Amino acid sequence: MPIAWLRRCCLDYIHKTISLSRCRDIALITALATAAHAGPAPFDLAGPVLEVKITRAAQTLPVFEVPNLSVGDQIWIRADLPSTQSEHFLLVIAFLSGSTNPPPKNWFYPCKTWTKECARDGLTVTVPPGAQQVLLFLAPETGGDFKTLLGAVRGRPGTFVRTSQDLNQAALDRARLEHYLSAIRILNNEDSAKLKIAAPLLARSLAIKADDKCLDRLPELQAPCLMQGQESLILNDGHTTSIVEALTSGPGSDLAMEASYTPQLSYGYYSPYIASILDIARILDSLRVAQYQYIPALGAGREDKVALTLNTAPSFQNPKSVLVAALPAVEQTQVPPLHAVNPAETYCANKTRLVLPVEGAPLVFSTGYAHDMSLSVTRSDGSIVHLPASPDALQGGYVVDTSGLDFASLGNNVPASLRGKWGFDSYQGPSFRLMNSRAAIWELDAGDAANLSVGRQNTVRLRAAGVACIDGMTLKDSQGKELVTEWKTVKPNEIEVKLPLQDAQPGVLTLMVTQFGASGPQAIPIRVFSDAGRFEGFTLHAGDTQGTLQGSRLDEVASLSIGKLLFIPGELSTRAGREGLLMTAQDAQASADLKRGRPIAAKVTLLDGREFPLAASVDSPRPRVTLINKSVQSSSTGDNSNLRLIDAGELPQDATLTFSVRTDVPAAFSQNDTVEVATADGSFTATLGVGNAAMTLENSHVAVITLNSAKAFGRAAFGPLQFRVNAGGVASDWQPLATLVRLPALKAIDCPATPELACKLSGSDLYLIDSLSNDPQFAHPVQVPEGFLGSALPVPHPGAGSLYVKLRDDPSVINLATLAARQLPVSSVELERSVSRQTALVEDAPGAAAKPPPNTPHNSQ
Repeated sequence: MPIAWLRRCCLDYIHKTISLSRCRDIALITALATAAHAGPAPFDLAGPVLEVKITRAAQTLPVFEVPNLSVGDQIWIRADLPSTQSEHFLLVIAFLSGSTNPPPKNWFYPCKTWTKECARDGLTVTVPPGAQQVLLFLAPETGGDFKTLLGAVRGRPGTFVRTSQDLNQAALDRARLEHYLSAIRILNNEDSAKLKIAAPLLARSLAIKADDKCLDRLPELQAPCLMQGQESLILNDGHTTSIVEALTSGPGSDLAMEASYTPQLSYGYYSPYIASILDIARILDSLRVAQYQYIPALGAGREDKVALTLNTAPSFQNPKSVLVAALPAVEQTQVPPLHAVNPAETYCANKTRLVLPVEGAPLVFSTGYAHDMSLSVTRSDGSIVHLPASPDALQGGYVVDTSGLDFASLGNNVPASLRGKWGFDSYQGPSFRLMNSRAAIWELDAGDAANLSVGRQNTVRLRAAGVACIDGMTLKDSQGKELVTEWKTVKPNEIEVKLPLQDAQPGVLTLMVTQFGASGPQAIPIRVFSDAGRFEGFTLHAGDTQGTLQGSRLDEVASLSIGKLLFIPGELSTRAGREGLLMTAQDAQASADLKRGRPIAAKVTLLDGREFPLAASVDSPRPRVTLINKSVQSSSTGDNSNLRLIDAGELPQDATLTFSVRTDVPAAFSQNDTVEVATADGSFTATLGVGNAAMTLENSHVAVITLNSAKAFGRAAFGPLQFRVNAGGVASDWQPLATLVRLPALKAIDCPATPELACKLSGSDLYLIDSLSNDPQFAHPVQVPEGFLGSALPVPHPGAGSLYVKLRDDPSVINLATLAARQLPVSSVELERSVSRQTALVEDAPGAAAKPPPNTPHNSQ
């Protein structure tokens, strides 16, 4: 509309139908109107101070402690104006009775504040029958001030009824907002670190929409963030009029469309405080006349007085400003819907400052309507003691002073309730359960106690009859060093404790629990262990007396039990990174009686006494086979070795082994059964079956298996071989099969004619020989060094026999070299050595002539 006026003005000026000054005036009005729509002005101008008291049935209360008026109440009001007040104000109290019922003239009570009588004694009026609202007017003195006010109100009663409602609504919501902002500022100035804890409680108490993400920011940025967007901070609650209803129903429904154009409402949220201000401004603006304009004033309780605040500077020139304020409505008492945050929670009566969390009625925190509050505590004998209680929004509830309470007169479980006054009426608030601190019997959860391991943080649960009186908790190690613990209540009789065991040592630690009202802490011994292993399962085949426990750190296992059947540990093995511990039953018959089927509950006991549940399973019976026969077919390479293997259990690497087995369990082989052959350490393995033509069924219970060791394992495998049968996915026990040996190639043995001289053994891969000797007892062996790479070795003279050889792959067996020694012709060197030896023997004989000195001429000749 202002933009259209400005456009029309410009066109009129062009056509010379209006003056330039008139166009400027319209432009100024347009700018002011546009600025007004940018947002409501805040109530930050200090207005007059009023003293208002209400008397009902001989009891008098300041107005900020009265939530509603009743017919017959006496209202006393006096303007507390400064002595230097130069402008005369007429104070008028007006009663209203609905939007369609003009109030009678005798419901208007003027008081000239500049007169001694009104300034000293104030004005006392009684709420008449039929009255529903009460308005206060402060109007500058004019000739027809009272008549003008009376005519305006009686002429448009619905407008003033709506004004009264919205002023009360705005005042209550503003009180909540101011209380919230003030508390945030104080916390930020005193200790911003407390904001993270206090802000959520403050928002819950006052029904304020605080942004939780603000608390994730840096401490210095939290308070400004929490105070942002004040137009949307206030939430509606069930105790005050819903602003949505006020905008869309009743006498003010014609304002809904106008309000929808405001930035606050077009953004999609409602703020009771802001929306009420917009509505009041719209209503009062419609009452502007040549002599008067009406501006709203919000009242806030301050000590025993009401301070009015304005959002528009009053004018003392026509149109003069009339201040409009509202008193509480004349209606039935609306009890605050206050309730405990957690009705099932138990609180400790021994706390000096006991906080009882409540919510649902923010007016108990932001106004004085709830007053003279106390906590009524019932003693063991049934008598009641009243303890002072005061609301504290920062702590999220009522704070009770229990310093004067005689705890000896209380039982273990203490009933209590909040009581007090709501205005003039007695108020019965929510009930609570208190407990009296006693020496508690603590019980550590058995499952948690078995899993306390050093090296990490552990969580345990402690139970007692009640846990509300816990004041603190510390953990002491064996040297008395205190470790800080974290704990929280999860149930009325259970707490969860985080134990910092990252640097603790195995042994007994002490948890010290301090309770309010107790003479000293209680000591709870807690045993912690080294980190336990992982137990994956225990498997036993039907009919077996031995099973395998899978997991890690199995060296700490002391026993395993299934019911009364006890298994003790045997050999510990590791394969493919997994540990397996063989467990043998102490009662073979009881073990054989275990039946296949569902998992069986078992229990693992460690050496330190800890016990862990485990699932055991009884699988189908393990296959059992018998080795019938075996034969070895040498290859050409083996024939060139010139070695005769004495032990039939040795298998040359290039040879082919054929062996036959008979099945005992199951009764017959199937086409899918296989035979697995592996080295003893499991590093080499081969699966032989019908599918790869390595296994032939002679009949249903006898199988013939062929193993080409070089093809199956390559040239790196050696040592003992074992085999087992896999039938129906279950493997039999391992059985020994043969010893795989690698053979050197012996080519020749050359011996000198002189028996005392060593022979020379030539060949290849001689490093595969462990040692050689010319006698089967190996009385004078020749040891082949490790890593030997030569092609010849000095060996003892075999004489008329042969050389005996021990292979490096199986040094326990003595094999025979089949090479015959070749006699070498006598060389001149050997002849000279032989003559020299003979001469030496003659000269050394008894009676031989003495040798001449070396330098005699004879010797020189």
